Amino acid sequence: MNGTSEGPASAADLDRSAVTESDQNLAPRTARERPAAYRSVFTAAPLAMAVVDGEGLVVSANDTLGALLGTDPDALAGCAAADLVHLASDAGIWHAYREVLRGRQPRLRCTRRLKRADGHSLWAQVTVEPLADAGDTPGLLLSVADVSARRELQERLRHLQMHDPVTRLPNRALFFERLTAALEAETYEHGGTGRIGVCYLDLDGFKAVNDTHGHRVGDRLLAAVAERLTRCAEEAAGARSGGAPLVARLGGDEFALLVEDSTGTEQVADLAEAVLAALQPPFELSDRRLSVTASVGVVERHTAGTTPTALMQAADTTLYWAKADGRARWTLFDPERNATRMTRQALAATLRPAIERGEFALEYQPLVGMEDGRVRGVEALIRWNHPQFGVLAPNRFIALAEEDGSIVPLGRWILRTACHQARRWQLAHPDEPPIFVSVNVAVRQVWDSDLVADVARTLEETGLAPHLLQLELTESAVMGSAGRPLQVLKALSDMGVHIAIDDFGTGYSNLAYLSRLPVSVLKLDGAFVRGFQYDAAPDAGAANPADEVIVEAMVQLAHRLGLTVTAECVETSDQATRLRRIGCDTGQGWLYSRPVAPDRISALLGPAGPGAAGVQAAGKP
Repeated sequence: MNGTSEGPASAADLDRSAVTESDQNLAPRTARERPAAYRSVFTAAPLAMAVVDGEGLVVSANDTLGALLGTDPDALAGCAAADLVHLASDAGIWHAYREVLRGRQPRLRCTRRLKRADGHSLWAQVTVEPLADAGDTPGLLLSVADVSARRELQERLRHLQMHDPVTRLPNRALFFERLTAALEAETYEHGGTGRIGVCYLDLDGFKAVNDTHGHRVGDRLLAAVAERLTRCAEEAAGARSGGAPLVARLGGDEFALLVEDSTGTEQVADLAEAVLAALQPPFELSDRRLSVTASVGVVERHTAGTTPTALMQAADTTLYWAKADGRARWTLFDPERNATRMTRQALAATLRPAIERGEFALEYQPLVGMEDGRVRGVEALIRWNHPQFGVLAPNRFIALAEEDGSIVPLGRWILRTACHQARRWQLAHPDEPPIFVSVNVAVRQVWDSDLVADVARTLEETGLAPHLLQLELTESAVMGSAGRPLQVLKALSDMGVHIAIDDFGTGYSNLAYLSRLPVSVLKLDGAFVRGFQYDAAPDAGAANPADEVIVEAMVQLAHRLGLTVTAECVETSDQATRLRRIGCDTGQGWLYSRPVAPDRISALLGPAGPGAAGVQAAGKP
């Protein structure tokens, strides 16, 4: 049997033959039926669809798309698909659609707002992608899904997320979203004034309302305030062209009004005035009648170069100024005042490190005997050699040091440095009566440190006698002292240290109380001495005789209490003459010397004493 034998076929061969014949019979029938099946599915599909040709024209649309758009699906044939779903109204979407048409992009999916033939609108998710099994004929499948319900839910959720539940005003998140959008270059470069304004307000004393009446009443008050602010914003929009300012609750009792495309500072200031006026009438809350005021910070500037953070920092700073200035008012942002504040913050941040770096130095101003003109002592005055701001007088930083507590280490340094210097003068002039050194002490040093121990340790370390140290405290710090401050003063006095009251005469001025304090020196405030500024010349200004009478009375009473008196701010010889006649013991001021370096003080410590004229000459810078 060879390979060409025509013997009977095997079972397997018969099976394969049967299968092949079956496939050949079925294949033409499936190919013929497939287009009809596809068309049936396309027509009955619950998803709105249309077949689009390579030119972007609708070839056919199903009934669902016709129902969605409110028109006959057959009427859609030949229409531009992009027009049906508004793709050309957005430049980015239009470009992506054309890329899909050209086969350069696989798919486009976007959300569009469509308008039906009956005028109603809906939100739809539109998808455009190549049509599968299109053969040689290029085509696209356009599908449209109604997402109006989902969109509405998203908007409701966004509204809840972006609005305050108590006042129903926009919250901080929405406010900053609007503010950020208003400051974008695209917003102000294509029309508008290119300016923006903010009124940032805080209710005065709102915490007391919560504490007294409870948070429910507080929330009702916030809602009532929100209503008045909204009405105020609407009235402001009616008075000027443009939309109403956005009113938002930023949190707690803080509100903000955002003025986009403002016309200038006057517009925003007028709005702030209107806000204060709107809040002035009392609020009727059921059985309660509450009154509330507000402090308002006003900022208005060019949008170019402004950031949301910088704008709101300025608004917050200005609101703080309004509070500090007395509340129930509005305050306009002042760049110079802000620069001062920024400088103050910079100084506060570098104070403690500056002590460690040794940036401070002491100058000394003589205290001169009124009778003989001899230097009796010196007052130590601190200077800060700041690397950025130059030499700073104590009025620039002492208050900051008291606030943050750095006055304690700084005060120790001043005390130690001044006592060392006084001892050096004493050793350098052994034949002259030693001069005392007067050091200013802050109240916080009394409370936050062991001042008695610090003084005792410094005197022992330097070898300076206690009676050559004078500590100056302000009148407000000494008067009414009780408890620890009084104990500290008595302990220092018992040690032999002299206690002086600085700037006496402008505070309590309780001379009777002085008899119970361990005080030995009064330093009259310079305001009294300035009243002595007149000469014997005919055209000289007239002095206030009351100043001289008051000073004379204080000097006499002080002497009766066993106290000595130092006059500050002595600038003319005529002042010195009158103060000497009144009975002042020592004088301090520019007549004798400005504050100078330690070596300049050494020149004043002569054998016979230089007298007032000599002190003045030797002390000139």
